[in-house]
Order: sequence, then structure tokens, then C-alpha cells
Amino acid sequence: MTDVLIFAPAPLLTVTLEGDHPGGDLHVHSGGQGVWQARMLRTLGRTVTIVGSFTGESGRVVQHLLGDEGIEVHPVVRTGRGPAYVHDRRTGRRTVVAELAGDPLSRHDLDELYAAVLREAMAARIVILSGPADEGILPDDVYRRLAADLRAEGVPVVVDLAGARLEAALAGGVTLAKVSDAELREALEIRGDSVDEVVAAGRRLRDAGARSVVITRAGEPLVLIDGEHARLVHVPRMQEVDPNGAGDSLLAAVVSALAEDRPLLEAIALGAAAGALNVTRHGLGTGDPEAIHRLRARVTIEEVGDDDAQVVTPDQLAARAEVDDR
Repeated sequence: MTDVLIFAPAPLLTVTLEGDHPGGDLHVHSGGQGVWQARMLRTLGRTVTIVGSFTGESGRVVQHLLGDEGIEVHPVVRTGRGPAYVHDRRTGRRTVVAELAGDPLSRHDLDELYAAVLREAMAARIVILSGPADEGILPDDVYRRLAADLRAEGVPVVVDLAGARLEAALAGGVTLAKVSDAELREALEIRGDSVDEVVAAGRRLRDAGARSVVITRAGEPLVLIDGEHARLVHVPRMQEVDPNGAGDSLLAAVVSALAEDRPLLEAIALGAAAGALNVTRHGLGTGDPEAIHRLRARVTIEEVGDDDAQVVTPDQLAARAEVDDR
């Protein structure tokens, strides 16, 4: 049994130029939301399986690179153009040289992919439904169908989606939904940045089909909606090198803890630490597991709207739970 199954519809090939010396260095990796999540899960010691489509020459390279990282792959192999990008970071900032969306999934490919997810989910502790980089790869309704079918089989489902894909997954029902306040703003779910407005949006997502919701806020405390509870999750701010992939690292660390049957608040604290540390690194979805666990001890959680609420660490919350269980 694998710890985590990730639905990654179309992993991409990433080519990045780095370095400040003449010519720089060329880095070739597998990438995309599901891949970056898988990388952090492997960092934290989880076994990971990816189900995805691998298209053309770039797809063959991506599949090989994933195997080198110890990630099990169940591929739907097809001909055509696979998604890829070339970025130049020799100046310290990302400059897009080229971005290729890749070919949409055919009906036959989509049927194969769907069947593979259902088959492999039966041997996983938890499933992440991630999105492709391009909007046109597959229909949004696939997420509703997958969420509903997996939930019917008793498999916990976590999603890191936005817009119409998130709406579709919520209609199927999910265990945990992660979204950013920027994505909520783009979807007109919120207009400002007040905590009350973000909490209200999180509760709407909960009511739409998520048991719990975590909303990231670009360096500000996370908002967690869990049942009737609304909480702020505080983490020390790090000097930022590259913010890309922080949300994927956060979600992956949350899922890593949930796969071990850890309480949600402990899982969120670990995720907050992983996301915070990821911005200090150049590699997306990477991290130092010991540093993540040490920073987790500095994460604090408080109830929203309770002026008398005590700010506590996840370890203190866990200790209280042990006392209550006696």
C-alpha cells in the first residue's frame, strides 16, 4: 500500500537556466503541481504514487526523472506534444523563455487515466487531486466525478485547486480543500484581504462540500476552517528566494501527517512550516525534513474572533487531546 496517491493529469518537463557565471547552469527536472507535492512527500519519508498522462518525447523524459526520485508512476502514455517550460533565472528572477501547454487529453486517454486513478486509489491511504498547468488539458467535471467516486469508496480526498475545478471537486465532496486568497479574489469570492472576509469565504467552501478548508495568504497567517472552528495559523516569516511551490509544499506536508493519522491541527502546523521554508530554496517542492519539523514547533494557532483565546502550539494542543482521552 502506498501512503499517498497523486492524480497529476499532465506532469511537465521543466528546463531552468541558473547561475551568475558566463553561460550559467542548465537544470532539467520533472515539474507541475502534483510533482512538486510528490517531491515534498518523499522528502518527509512518505511513499508516493503518481497517476498521470505522459505525452511524446518530453513525457518519456519526465517519467524517467520521476523514477529517479523514487516516485512510483502509473502512466497513460500517448503521442503528441507534452507540457514543458524553459525559464531563465540567471538574473535572480524568473524570466519565461518558452511555455508549452501540451495537447488536451482525448476521450480514450481520459478513460484510461480515470480507471488508473480508481484502481490505484484502492491501495492508498489518501489521495491528492492536483491540477494541470493549462486549463484545456481535461474537463473540470472530472474532479467532481473522481471526488464522488473516491469518497464513496471511503478514500480520503485532498484537493489543491481553484476556480471551476475547485467548484467541481467540492460538488463531489472532499476531506480537505486548499486554496489561496489570491485565487479566491480572482474568483470574486473575496474582494479585500480582511480575516473576516477570508473566513466567510472559507465557510462557504466548507458548506459547498469540504470537511475542512485551508486558505493561504501570501506571508500572512493561514486561515483554517474545520467544522465550526475558524483558526489563524502563524508561522515565522522567512527571507524569500522563490515563492513558487510554497503552497504545494504546504499541502504535501499536511497530507504527509494525515497519512500517519495525525490530528488535523498538527498536520496544518507541519504544512505551514514546510511552506514557509520552501520560499528560502531554489528547488520547488524541496526542503530539509529536520528543519521543517523544528520550525513546526514555532507555529502557533489561535481561534478567530475570540479575544480571550490563548495562542498555543500544535504540541500543546496534542497534549490537551491526550488528557481529554484519558
